[in-house]
Amino acid sequence: MAATSQAYGTTRLTAAAVPVVRIGVALLWMQNVAWKGPPNYGPLRHFTEFAVDRPVFGPWAWLVEHVVLPNFTVFAWLTVLVEAGLGAFLLVGLATRLWAVIGVAQSVVITLSALNAPNEWHWSYYLMILVHLALFVTAAGRSFGVDGVLRPAWQRSSARSARLLVRLS
Repeated sequence: MAATSQAYGTTRLTAAAVPVVRIGVALLWMQNVAWKGPPNYGPLRHFTEFAVDRPVFGPWAWLVEHVVLPNFTVFAWLTVLVEAGLGAFLLVGLATRLWAVIGVAQSVVITLSALNAPNEWHWSYYLMILVHLALFVTAAGRSFGVDGVLRPAWQRSSARSARLLVRLS
């Protein structure tokens, strides 16, 4: 195993960096969800309106204008719940691959909404997408996360839920 790990460039430092990045991304989501909460959802509506006022992608602008903004409270709650889930699950490293995919999707949504906002740095959005892809491909929860602790038991189990958790971890 050590020879295989070395062949792929995996070292102790590399293995230690994966959970540090995962936890850092979790903290990013937790901090960002803090300013989006009810009752007024902070500046979330303002940033959402950029999707219409300064569109990145026409069909997305249409969807935001005709579906999201008229039902803003529902979508604001969905945003809060998704981002809180991202923070919580990435922090503990549970179902990390699933949450990494959700992180890519949420980062794309944010990018399509705020990329053309004034004074925004485009690379911050691209980097959010890339870091979630990195969490996915490294199965980041297997290192110092709940996925790593419970995955062996999930692999031994014949339960359908356990097989699903193996795929999500």
